Amino acid sequence: MNFDLLEKQLEGELFTDETTRKLYATDASAYREIPLAVAIPESDADIIALIRFANEHGTSVIPRTAGTSLAGQVVGGGIVVDVSKHFNQILEINEKEGWARVQPGIVRDDLNAALRPYGYFFAPETSTANRAMIGGMIGNNSCGSNSIVYGSTREHLMEVNTILADGSQAWFGPLDMNAFLGRCNGMSTSGELEASIYFQIKEMLSDQENLEAIKEGFPKASVPRRNTGYAIDMLAEMVPFKENGAVFNFSKLIAGSEGTLAFVTSAKIKLTPIAPPHRRLVCIHCHTIDESLRANLVALKHQPTACELMDHYVLEATKRNITYRDYRFFVEGDPQAILVAELTHDSEEAADVAAAALIKDLQDAGYGYSFPVIAGEDIKKVWGLRKAGLGLLSNVAGDAKPAPVIEDTAVDVQDLPEYIAEFNEILARHDLFCVHYAHAGSGELHLRPIIDLKTADGRRLFRTIAEEIATLVKKYKGSLSGEHGDGRLRGEFIPQMVGEHNYELIKKVKQTWDPKNILNPGKIVNTPPMDTSLRYEENQVTREFETVLDFSDTEGYLRAAEQCNGSGDCRKTELSGGTMCPSYMATRNEKETTRARANILREMLTRSEEANPFAHEEIKEVMDLCLSCKGCKSECPSNVDMGKLKQEWQYQYYKEKGVPFRSRLIGNFAGGMKLASWVPWGYRFTFGNQVTSTLAKSVMGFAQKRSMPKLSKQTWERWFKKEFKPTVSEPIKQVYLFIDELLNYNEAEIGITTVKLLDKLGYEVVYIEHQESGRSFLSKGLLDKAKSLARANVDLFKNLIDEETPLIGVEPSAILTFRDEYPDLLRGEDKEAAKTIAANTFMVEEFLAKELEAGHIDLSLFREQKQLIKLHGHCQQKALSSLTPVKKILTKMGSNEVHLIPSGCCGMAGSFGYEKEHYDLSMQIGELVLFPTVRKQPEEVIIAAAGTSCRHQVKDGTGRVAKHPVEIIWEALK
Repeated sequence: MNFDLLEKQLEGELFTDETTRKLYATDASAYREIPLAVAIPESDADIIALIRFANEHGTSVIPRTAGTSLAGQVVGGGIVVDVSKHFNQILEINEKEGWARVQPGIVRDDLNAALRPYGYFFAPETSTANRAMIGGMIGNNSCGSNSIVYGSTREHLMEVNTILADGSQAWFGPLDMNAFLGRCNGMSTSGELEASIYFQIKEMLSDQENLEAIKEGFPKASVPRRNTGYAIDMLAEMVPFKENGAVFNFSKLIAGSEGTLAFVTSAKIKLTPIAPPHRRLVCIHCHTIDESLRANLVALKHQPTACELMDHYVLEATKRNITYRDYRFFVEGDPQAILVAELTHDSEEAADVAAAALIKDLQDAGYGYSFPVIAGEDIKKVWGLRKAGLGLLSNVAGDAKPAPVIEDTAVDVQDLPEYIAEFNEILARHDLFCVHYAHAGSGELHLRPIIDLKTADGRRLFRTIAEEIATLVKKYKGSLSGEHGDGRLRGEFIPQMVGEHNYELIKKVKQTWDPKNILNPGKIVNTPPMDTSLRYEENQVTREFETVLDFSDTEGYLRAAEQCNGSGDCRKTELSGGTMCPSYMATRNEKETTRARANILREMLTRSEEANPFAHEEIKEVMDLCLSCKGCKSECPSNVDMGKLKQEWQYQYYKEKGVPFRSRLIGNFAGGMKLASWVPWGYRFTFGNQVTSTLAKSVMGFAQKRSMPKLSKQTWERWFKKEFKPTVSEPIKQVYLFIDELLNYNEAEIGITTVKLLDKLGYEVVYIEHQESGRSFLSKGLLDKAKSLARANVDLFKNLIDEETPLIGVEPSAILTFRDEYPDLLRGEDKEAAKTIAANTFMVEEFLAKELEAGHIDLSLFREQKQLIKLHGHCQQKALSSLTPVKKILTKMGSNEVHLIPSGCCGMAGSFGYEKEHYDLSMQIGELVLFPTVRKQPEEVIIAAAGTSCRHQVKDGTGRVAKHPVEIIWEALK
């Protein structure tokens, strides 16, 4: 195919390289198929050109937004058309009439952030709402936890602008009888194809036999979540096919059609007034799944706005994730299931009364053993835990994972207890068990059996379970898909679910809309067998690698990458908060996601026959813009720690390719600064004038626009040995201070202030000469160097550090190596010693917050400053600790008002922001949230940041000087 000619016709981009095609070969499903090409269109004209190209060359186009589909909807062998980067605008908001016109790539939560000032929101809420896009929600007819009140996307879709399979543009929206009949006769249409679409549906649904077959064969109307095949049962309820029916509107058919009928370029959506803010969550703890489902029927009588289930497998998975283990605060005992009922009312009092009434009814019925009621900000944590269910389930070690095979079935909610009982009996016959979670209130639980799809037996079970559960769903006249769509997973079973007659009607719809089968073929109708083109090959052997870092908790390096299930949590925008993934937030390129990096590792390490598959340039290309921010370590529910994976990859890559000069230079940062401290005049001269600075930066590969680190007038170590005089006679406790390389050479003043502060507060500060942290070596994959430093430091501190005598550090990235990388670098007794030290190692802010909580700090020592502080958190501080301790001490020690800047990564990320090819992206990341926020602040507002890199980035990006929290606290002392 002549892709060169097509590329010239496009305003956007077209990729035919192996790397990009592999990154788009999967979504969040079990499927994998390499596309011919990937297109990133910028305009409707681009999409028209792509569709015409597909017609001329006998290929296909596959519409894609966030790629979070679970049934393989966006996996295919044609041209994947990713509209997420450029088709992401809100075109119009009509406040008076309560609607908005949007492009398909707008993220649902970002849309709602824009709608909030108008008092509206787009109601359907998927668990992926912080990255799911309206186009994908239309394609799958997405619902969410609040569907018992708000229904599905279909109910909120008013009109769509589309491009049809022949490249013509067409509008679909509400039509009265005359307008509908006119279009059937070719009036007001864009061409023959649109006219035939109207004529065909008129012919089909004017046939009484067809109407009766549809009524008899489709899921019963009492199942609100029904996405089986095309929604011709909905059209049959419209005028002119039903007297006094709804107004005819083809957009209701397009909702749930998965991009197989038309390519949506914009949509008019109905908006909903924001609900009353007074909410309560009643968290019903149950002894069994059956008990929770019967409690669900009681809860529904109280008209909840959501009723969601989490079973003990989900709850157990939360213990393995840094972020979500803190969200377990409401869990009491060891429940087999927790049913969360949300009650929304016009006042706090009414919400409390409603919660009490529900609990009483449950107790009277004998359901549940504990009923914690959650209010306020804690509600977000509970729902965050529920939404993370899919990703959390994938963080179990090994090849057997909860498989997305029969997870989307929906039945009448009254049938749910009996249906689930029979469901589990089927699994038991195959020695399987199932994870249960999600939308109990709507009659749909997400049910995932644990299956190893790398084995022949696992793949056989994959099909067998699908077949048997399809039969069970049909028995209850339910829907095999409740919200995730048919795709290529469930399409095979549609004839069974609706009957052969109705399946032929569905096929006729597809044939009429898409005569040459170019729009996302192989989905819903004429799908390939559901157990083909799976992500893993049959009898696939998972390759093992000898690594420096310890990957035993995931059963090896490759399985650590395979933890990624494609759910796309790394595709959040800066509007959603969080840190993961900063380069994606800036570029909006799939290649810059944690998911893409995990995908390329899986692809190359699985399918390469090279002795050292880490040396593939494809991996290097995708890893290049990973900032190693560690945001994924805490924010990825599947526990994909890409920072760790990148460190090991770099080490393995350099074993074959050699270590570049710049990487050696950066790795040996401490040595360079030590040399500079001996001849400080030389360092200052080199970087203090334009000529030598330009030359030096060129040699080092650093950006000319980037300022270099300053050198302290004297090292911290010299000051401590020669000038520090302790004032504490009876210390509260003894603390060991870890003086990292940055603190010693570049920011000795902050280290000095830290010692003075601790001394003033009554602590004995002990310093013993130690090795550098190894952070710079880790950042460049020089793991052998980092390992020797870790071993030396652990050996030094292992008999000194305990619960009563902690190790404290100032620079987050340096001190947190003790907590994060050191246990992974070491083995045996050294590893156990590292773990003990890690448990008693703290950033200075954490230590002060703990001491404050314990009542060891005298707050009368501080004057009331009452200053406004804007606090930016260091990435690793957020990933491995929390900003809560910093905020607590800044607030208490000086009576300050502290606002967290909702920024992710600052963009500097150690050496990343210095490197000439990364400088522009570094600054682009800073411009997302951090720089604009800082620039808006009056001079009297204090900017605080614990990280050296963060403070450097703020200075270079805004001209403002940010302070370390200990400096602010020191200044607050009387």
